[in-house]
Amino acid sequence: MDWQQIVALAIVGIAAFLLVRSQLRPRGHCLSKAGPCGCSAATGPAPKGSITYRARKGERPQVIVKMV
Repeated sequence: MDWQQIVALAIVGIAAFLLVRSQLRPRGHCLSKAGPCGCSAATGPAPKGSITYRARKGERPQVIVKMV
């Protein structure tokens, strides 16, 4: 086995190790329970809205924002 095959196998092994490690590692935090800083989530529901994007060939694209 020459040095190129050893380097290629090492790269494949490292990539496989990183993929398996990311699947087995526990998640850091849940955003639904607390914010990204660790503080409690904001009180009350966030305002709901919808964003619609329309584009037709030959026409100018439109972005429509509706706050409900």
